[in-house]
Amino acid sequence: MTATEVSGLTPGAHRERSFLGHPPGLAYIVFTEAWERFSFYGMQALLVLYMTGHLLHAGTVEGVAGFAAFRGVVEGVTGPLSVQALASQIFGLYVGLIYFTPVLGGLVGDRVTGRRAAVIIGAVLMAGGHFLMAFEASFLAALLLLILGSGFLKGNLAAQVGSLYAKTDQRRDAGFQLYCMAINVGAFVAPLVCGTLGELYGWHYGFAAAGVGMLVGIVVYLAGARHLPPEAPRATAEARPGLQAGDGRLIASLLALLGLTSLFWVAQTQVWNTYPMWLRDRVDRGVFDATIPVTWFQSLDSLAVLLLAPGVIWMWRRQSSRQVEPGEMTKIVLGCMAFAVACAGLALGEVTAAGKVALIWPVLFHFICAIAYLYAAPVALALVSRAAPPAVNAMMVGTYYLALFVGGLVSGWLGRFYEQMPAAGFWLMHGAIVGVGGLLILLLRPVFIRLLRLDAPTA
Repeated sequence: MTATEVSGLTPGAHRERSFLGHPPGLAYIVFTEAWERFSFYGMQALLVLYMTGHLLHAGTVEGVAGFAAFRGVVEGVTGPLSVQALASQIFGLYVGLIYFTPVLGGLVGDRVTGRRAAVIIGAVLMAGGHFLMAFEASFLAALLLLILGSGFLKGNLAAQVGSLYAKTDQRRDAGFQLYCMAINVGAFVAPLVCGTLGELYGWHYGFAAAGVGMLVGIVVYLAGARHLPPEAPRATAEARPGLQAGDGRLIASLLALLGLTSLFWVAQTQVWNTYPMWLRDRVDRGVFDATIPVTWFQSLDSLAVLLLAPGVIWMWRRQSSRQVEPGEMTKIVLGCMAFAVACAGLALGEVTAAGKVALIWPVLFHFICAIAYLYAAPVALALVSRAAPPAVNAMMVGTYYLALFVGGLVSGWLGRFYEQMPAAGFWLMHGAIVGVGGLLILLLRPVFIRLLRLDAPTA
């Protein structure tokens, strides 16, 4: 392998020290993402608990600016909602929009501001949103800033990971694995810090800590500016890469695949929506003389990913050396099926419980979910980055989050059934949803391989 191939950038980049065998810019992107995820998941770990335990109750909700009109619009579509159902619906709308706006933000980064400027704009907006969460009156304004900021940041930061590598560079999947591991580092630490502060000392302390994390992320990103991939020319329309023949069909195929992966995210998003309430109300969280905070289970979810990721990557490398590694499409199918098994485990815990559900069931759930995540999420993101046309690559990486947008909206709508259904049936329903997604991708795998121009042995 040449020095240029090691760097993944320009011929002169061979003089820079690599990061775990990857281009040095990956380190700054990874640590920026870790801090951004710390802020995001710190706030998200508290959001439903904050709404159901404090904000949406009479005597408090009246002080939220604009909330009466907002609630009128929501319930005009859904009908009257209980506090729990309204909290689930708000969470679903918030998460859905968080993952929709990267499509527009990616287009702005590709065509207007450049990816670096878009990331900075997004980070500043998100920091402002986190700090506004410390005040009840600005709750809706805070969510709006977080949604807009995420739109600028997500697609453009992830797209820079792909830009570090040549199209044929086999390190691309591993690079995205490191990127997704950074997500889980931030997601692991955030509930321990922000969640503990919010649950035990005051909601607003937790939200403020999330804002500090976002500021640290901005500093890390700016510090690594010289190592980031160069911006594409934007001075004239002629300087921009244009769509080529067949790119429209390629984009449509990617959208269809992402539509199916959204069924995975319908189930996964409930880990941050109704699942904390299930933990709070149905699980025996006592250990010796202490009670485990609900938000710590979100940390366990991410810790399981961090513990299992090295083993999964090692196994893939071993399989690759023997030419038996599953392809991208097959990995996504396996991820969906694993999550279906995890949901069935929660249902089994409910059925076998004499009173409250034993602690072992949510613990097993998170470790099985970790395997599901590793096989589905980073692999799908790497596939989109590799297959998307150069002219709209950042936009299409942002489009990856459309699956999470759909998943968030549907999970919010399904959350209303949590109070109406037996808990075992509620979790079995989600297992069936993600399992159907895996089966459909398996059945359509040959079609996607052809339309996405993938090599069949590695697809």
